[in-house]
Amino acid sequence: MSRFVLALLLALATLAVFARVVGFELLNYDDPLYVTANPHVQEGLTVAGVGWAFTTFTAANWHPLTWISLMLDASIGGIDPRVFHLTNVVLHLANVLLLFLLLDRLTGSPYRSAVTAALFAIHPLHVESVAWVAERKDVLSTLFLLLTLLAYAGFVERPGPVRRLGVVLMFALGLLAKPMLVTLPVLLLLLDAWPLRRKEPWRRLVLEKAPLFAMSIATGVVTIVAQRHAETVGSLAGYPLGVRVANAIVATVTYLGQTMWPTRLAVFYPHPGASLAAWKVIVSSAILAALTFGAIRFRRSRPYLLIGWAWYLVTLAPVAGIVQVGWQARADRYTYIPLIGIFLAAVWAISDRIGERPAFLASLATAVVVLLGIGAFVQTGHWRDSETLFRHALAVTDDNAVAHLNLGTALLRRHQLAEAEEHFTEAVRINPAFAEAHSNLGVALGRQGRTDEAILEFRRALELQPDYPDARRNLDLAESLKRRAGAKP
Repeated sequence: MSRFVLALLLALATLAVFARVVGFELLNYDDPLYVTANPHVQEGLTVAGVGWAFTTFTAANWHPLTWISLMLDASIGGIDPRVFHLTNVVLHLANVLLLFLLLDRLTGSPYRSAVTAALFAIHPLHVESVAWVAERKDVLSTLFLLLTLLAYAGFVERPGPVRRLGVVLMFALGLLAKPMLVTLPVLLLLLDAWPLRRKEPWRRLVLEKAPLFAMSIATGVVTIVAQRHAETVGSLAGYPLGVRVANAIVATVTYLGQTMWPTRLAVFYPHPGASLAAWKVIVSSAILAALTFGAIRFRRSRPYLLIGWAWYLVTLAPVAGIVQVGWQARADRYTYIPLIGIFLAAVWAISDRIGERPAFLASLATAVVVLLGIGAFVQTGHWRDSETLFRHALAVTDDNAVAHLNLGTALLRRHQLAEAEEHFTEAVRINPAFAEAHSNLGVALGRQGRTDEAILEFRRALELQPDYPDARRNLDLAESLKRRAGAKP
């Protein structure tokens, strides 16, 4: 089977899973911040907008290229969800084909490369990155990560200043799309070991990448500033270091479990805090230690095991939760790049184990890809609209205040006030310090004519977050309505 046919099959499989995403709505979770309530994006691509993109810390990150890509979509189709979703799908498709091209170029194994790319293409854990417009940064940054790796492969084959500049340029664009790419210089060192098998001393290989490490450090500093500016970084009081480390260990193993059995996936997984069971931490630590020992043990005979495992751990490190951002324990989108290492190690290991039985390997790969594709197709359906997404999240998670809040918000927009009130009330019960839930509960109560109760909720929201403009505006409106009602004869 030719490489062209393999690429065509990859494209068809990807589109079979994700094409219908183009018809989905924009969500009420982060999409307003990125698109529907963002005037800079809605104005399309302008000089002023580009200036804003490079100077803003909106969304607790500095990713100007992501903003610019969204502005370009708005220039093409206004706030038409189809345009934004189509771009995400196209970028994911490009990533699938680039991954196939990269692995084939590095290893000379087109079939193994195609299977690895297929797993990346249709795994249910990757649905979130593709189906959620707010996660444009995932698919866009990965595009430049893969282009950086391809440029690096060209540089290793024929070193020169122009090719070196190409590596730096692609990496810079990737960092401008999402700072999670800060670990890419380490990935290059891993590829130096296998499959490139470079013979230069490690000191020289590290110094060769010094400009890239400097770019990573600078991006890391900017990202920390951006997240602290947005007050999204969890404090040590709220999330002690021991709690963060324990959750990171369990999350790292949980992702592996979901890779093998991708069920009960949700848009938001509540952080367990100090309630995380000790046995989970102990078992997860033992699994990580065993896998690491095994990868090191077979580093000479099966180097891809250590490289794939290291790829997973290294690329997951920035989002593992040691630096806690937000209230989530983990997120499916965090696996978009890391699982490439797991897929690579698994495909190469199984292929070597099967040996001279290509027909069996092809049948096994086809069965796995089909099953995962069905799972991913089902999972994409949950992203159709906000109500569907958060009803599913509540069905597969417990004590999920964020899911209750966003489902209530979706119901509020549909004037289903009583049910919206129930979900806001539950969000407040789970997290009494959730200012947005108090404010939205006030809105639901006010629209049912329960002004006094609404005023209490708006005041509680402002006690928790004094600079909350929506709560202040709603409180003023509710108090004005109460005064007018009292003034009537």
